[in-house]
Amino acid sequence: MNLMRIFRRRRPIATEATLADFIDSNAAFLVQKGLYEYSRARAGHYAKVLFTEEGFRAAIERSRWNAFPLGIAMVTEMVEGVLRPYSNDRRATLDKLNAISMSVFDRYPVPVTLGTQAWSELRNDLAVRLDLIGIHAVKPAKDIPTPFAESYFGLMPIHEKLRSSEFPTIKNYLRVSMCNIHDEFTSRIDTPALVLALHAS
Repeated sequence: MNLMRIFRRRRPIATEATLADFIDSNAAFLVQKGLYEYSRARAGHYAKVLFTEEGFRAAIERSRWNAFPLGIAMVTEMVEGVLRPYSNDRRATLDKLNAISMSVFDRYPVPVTLGTQAWSELRNDLAVRLDLIGIHAVKPAKDIPTPFAESYFGLMPIHEKLRSSEFPTIKNYLRVSMCNIHDEFTSRIDTPALVLALHAS
């Protein structure tokens, strides 16, 4: 989950490898940016102090790894929606996309802060979420985060009494961010080449 990938030269998305990198970097950016910016906003003038506290750093580390599969699922759903009109076999395309997205999850070793069992459960939950993508009509990018927003909000490393009224803010952050990710994807995708790559393997 390396945010530095975002700042590298953006290549056309035309292969499985470039698609995997796109899903990885944008899933990481989507969930981490929200966690960090929300925490800084809630802490206000004490943000610098908060981010140096060992307890908080451990909490936000757990949060970002727990949230990463949610980011993968949201970005994958957006990708599938863009590609669906170009697929002659929706199930085959979805299976390939899901395999790519699961490989993104599997790039990373078990986070020490979570442990093997929790990481395995997150992997299983991601597999279920990905498998459900193809059972409904394509959603606008802004609507993709709706079923994920509550789970994501629950991962904020701030006591729930201090964040109970701010769910709409986080949901809107996810909606706007997904629109931006969609715009980037559609501007970078080489559709014929990517569809061919997905169907060829």
